[in-house]
Amino acid sequence: MLRRLLKEKYNIQAEEEFRFDHYNACKSQNEVYILVPANHLKEEALTELDQIAEHLRMSGDKNIAGFKKTTKGKPYTEWEEARYAVLSNQRLQPRKEGHFGRKLAKFHFRGRTVNFAVEQTSRIGQWKTLWETRLDQMEKVWNDMVFQFDGESEFDRLFLESFPYYMGMAENAIQYIVDTEFDDEPMMTDTGTVCHERFSNRTWGEQYYVKNPFDWVFDHATRDLAEWTREKYFKNIKTYQPDVRKFVEEYESISPLSSFSWRLYYARMMFPLHYFECVESYYGAQTEQERNILKEKLEKYLHQSPEYEQFISRFFEIVNHQEVSKQWYIPMPEWLVSK
Repeated sequence: MLRRLLKEKYNIQAEEEFRFDHYNACKSQNEVYILVPANHLKEEALTELDQIAEHLRMSGDKNIAGFKKTTKGKPYTEWEEARYAVLSNQRLQPRKEGHFGRKLAKFHFRGRTVNFAVEQTSRIGQWKTLWETRLDQMEKVWNDMVFQFDGESEFDRLFLESFPYYMGMAENAIQYIVDTEFDDEPMMTDTGTVCHERFSNRTWGEQYYVKNPFDWVFDHATRDLAEWTREKYFKNIKTYQPDVRKFVEEYESISPLSSFSWRLYYARMMFPLHYFECVESYYGAQTEQERNILKEKLEKYLHQSPEYEQFISRFFEIVNHQEVSKQWYIPMPEWLVSK
C-alpha cells in the first residue's frame, strides 16, 4: 500500500516495505519514509506540526522526521477514504543510552525559539481547565455507577471504592496550579516549547532516534519532565531514584528550572494521570484481553498508592533539591507533609 501511495501522491519510487517501530515504512535512496495515519487531526493542526518540524530541523535537530510534501505541496494526503502523512528522515542515528536529560533540554531549547503563533497543538496554561474537565467527567460516571452497581464487575467495584481518594488528589493538584499562578512569577525559561503528549525513554524510537511530530504538543517543559518521571517510577518503584536524579541533573546542566517550573513539575506529579488514563482506557476498551490487562494495572496502582504518596512527599529529596525547595519556599500540601 505505502509504495503505491508514494508513487501516486508523491512521485517517489520506493523499495520494499518494512515495519519501523509501529508504523509501515520503506526506503528510497537512503531516505526512510514513514506512513502515519492522520484522521484524528484537523488540517490546520497538521500544517502547524509541519511548520514546527521544519523550524526544529532548520534549528539543527537532525533527528526530526519531517513531513514529505505531496506533488501538490501538501503535508498530508487522502488515500482510500483516510488521511495520512508521510514523514521522512535522511539520517537515521542509532540510539544510544545516556544523557537523556541533556538531549531533552536541548530539544526544549530549540522548541522555545519557534517564532510563530502555535494554536492548534497548544496546551500552555490549560492544565487546570483540562484537569477539571477530566475530573468532572469521571465524577459523573462514578455518580451514575454508584446507583447502578450490581456487584458483578470487579473493575467497577475497584473504581467505585478508589475514585474518592484520587478525586481528592486531583483537586489538590488543581489547587496547587491555582496557587502557583497566583504566588509565583514565570521566568524566560517558562515560555512554551515543543513537548510530547507522553514523554518516556521510548518516545524517540527504539533502535534509532526519530522525533515524530505526531507525538508533539506545545506546552510547558515540565510536562515532559513529569511524564518521564512518572513512567520511570511505575516501571520499577524500587529502583527509579538514581535514574530520576540523574535525568533531572542532566536537564538542569543545560536548562536550570525556575521556582515556577518546579511548582508545575510538582503539581503534575501530584495529579494522578496514571489512574485517570487507566480507568478511561478500561471503559473504552474493545476486547476482554485489554480489559483484563487494565484491571491488573489498576490493582497495581491501588496497591502502590501508599508508596506513591511517599514518592510525592519526598519528591524534592529524591531529585536532590531539598535546598531549592526551602530557598524558594515551595509549599507542600498539608496532607503530604506528615508522610
